[in-house]
Amino acid sequence: MCTTTYFATCLAIAVTSEAMLARTPPMGWMSWEIFRCEVECGKHSPEVCIGEELYKTSATAMVEHGFLAAGYDTIHIDDCWEGRHPPRDGSGRFYPNASRFPSGLGGPHGLAAYCHARGVKLGLYSDEGSLTCGQYPGSKGHEQEDAASLASWGVDYLKLDGCYEAVGDYKRGYSAMGAALRASGRAIVYSCSWPAYLGDDEAAKPYADVASAGCNLWRNWHDIQCNWPSLSSIIDHWGDYSDVLQAVAGPGRWNDPDMLLIGAMDSTGAACLTLAEERTQLALWSLWAAPLIMGNDVRSVRNASKRILLNARAVAIDQDPLGQPGRRLSASATDAIQIWARNLSNGDVAVGIYNKGAEHVVDPARNPASGAAFPCVVWQRIRNLPAGDDSFVKSGIAD
Repeated sequence: MCTTTYFATCLAIAVTSEAMLARTPPMGWMSWEIFRCEVECGKHSPEVCIGEELYKTSATAMVEHGFLAAGYDTIHIDDCWEGRHPPRDGSGRFYPNASRFPSGLGGPHGLAAYCHARGVKLGLYSDEGSLTCGQYPGSKGHEQEDAASLASWGVDYLKLDGCYEAVGDYKRGYSAMGAALRASGRAIVYSCSWPAYLGDDEAAKPYADVASAGCNLWRNWHDIQCNWPSLSSIIDHWGDYSDVLQAVAGPGRWNDPDMLLIGAMDSTGAACLTLAEERTQLALWSLWAAPLIMGNDVRSVRNASKRILLNARAVAIDQDPLGQPGRRLSASATDAIQIWARNLSNGDVAVGIYNKGAEHVVDPARNPASGAAFPCVVWQRIRNLPAGDDSFVKSGIAD
């Protein structure tokens, strides 16, 4: 029998309530996992390279497929969107590649206006160093100009990466961009990759400084890849550092374990994850109060994956206004059955049971001959979760 235990860790980082952004974990879709830095639009359809057609058609799909209504409200352009010959215009500002973004980003006919007209927000990418990871112009020394450009274009979210910069200069650079965004006159959610470049030990990372720089969320650790071992390693890492990660996050400041692989396909057309693994990711990301940012081709997500992404119960837990991340209650990442739990705003506790053992459940689609087990998450009713279909809390994320 389950008993209700309200667990807590003292939150060590304060964020002022004035004009707080990202009061709940951001949700949306990002191009990087599938489209990377594909810029050869002449060799491929314009809808699969980093250009305005990809983002316009994806914004439309967000609306038509129900993702916007479910809370996935932002389209994120990642690296390789810039022009780089010259690296900056005559006013020292970065600018979009003219051939791939012929309508521009700002103005009445720009990409931001296209997205906003459909109720979708626009996110953009830059880097704290002299170059982005894809070797496009970075924002080092240009924080004020770049923040002003973002505001003038109508951008709603900035992801600032950390390539081509000394780790010792991160505090200066990320703080400079945070100050520039606050002074820009536009509310722009600020995602920082700072902690992801500082190794494995979450307890040694300067999260108080990251929050003080104005970051609303931060990538903590390794980039997720299109396979279960990558996702599983992130789950283990989050469990091993649950106490630290729970303490540093809350409304306006979120840990980001990286994109959702749900519905994503590799270059051969094979799914990155089985459906059981997809359910596991959404359930645990929701328990962690993690950003729910899809890394699929949102225009062509298979129906079974779409049902997982649109599960209202999972999204409600992720977006719970208390904003306290959950933690692993089991002692070790090697435990075959692990219990995770998260406090909710009405006094309830959401509980997940994560099966990573070699028995208990068989997934014949993964390995029919050996009967290899698959990981799953089961939600157990502790008190009263929000009204609605109980299939999610009783027997996992339903199709």
